[in-house]
Amino acid sequence: MLDSIFTVTASGDTLTLQGVLLALGLSLLLGLVVSLVYIATHRAEGYSAGFTVTLIMLPAIISIIIMLIGNNVARAFSLAGAFSLIRFRSAPGDPKDIAYVFFSMAVGLACGMGYLVYGVIFVVVLCLVMVILHFSHFARPQSSVMQLKIIIPEDLNYMGLFDDILERYTTSWSLKRVKTADFGTIFEVAYIINMRNPNEQKQFIDELRCRNGNLNVSLTLKEYEDRVAI
Repeated sequence: MLDSIFTVTASGDTLTLQGVLLALGLSLLLGLVVSLVYIATHRAEGYSAGFTVTLIMLPAIISIIIMLIGNNVARAFSLAGAFSLIRFRSAPGDPKDIAYVFFSMAVGLACGMGYLVYGVIFVVVLCLVMVILHFSHFARPQSSVMQLKIIIPEDLNYMGLFDDILERYTTSWSLKRVKTADFGTIFEVAYIINMRNPNEQKQFIDELRCRNGNLNVSLTLKEYEDRVAI
């Protein structure tokens, strides 16, 4: 009796209209809940409207696929062959976004296999965990790690050139990369730094510009730089 409460026959060789509509409707509803949680936890950093719509549709799509395949091995191989013809060219983004994609897929799998109540439990528990982790600022560093890029003319020796300035304005810093540009006429030096006082960024950049001959100096958040690189 307990199994009959937690399962609805919506997969297999025989599909019932009631089971299909229930699984499809619930997967859309749960996808909407996941999408709303994603929006609530990404207001400050921004989000893509298309991605939020994808989080709504993905559980329903996965649910339909699971119900159509059922226990038929031939259908599974046919569907795999059809999807192999499609090439997805989207670059991976924030790791949290990838986690939300897998979350939506898992919800679709649960609904498609008929475990509707379990799907609801998964969504409630995991959404609650995501909200708690977001608003508790779990694992968020106390200081913002930033990337500093300085352009230096070839006649200046970059070794130790900015050490005194970095000691005054940062709590820690390390040289990350040095590369040449414009056929070796300039050097680009990249540092990973932790600013001592974020309000002193202008003075910090001004002193660096005086030292490097007023060439380009850029200061960006390390997290943003990593996303752009991806």
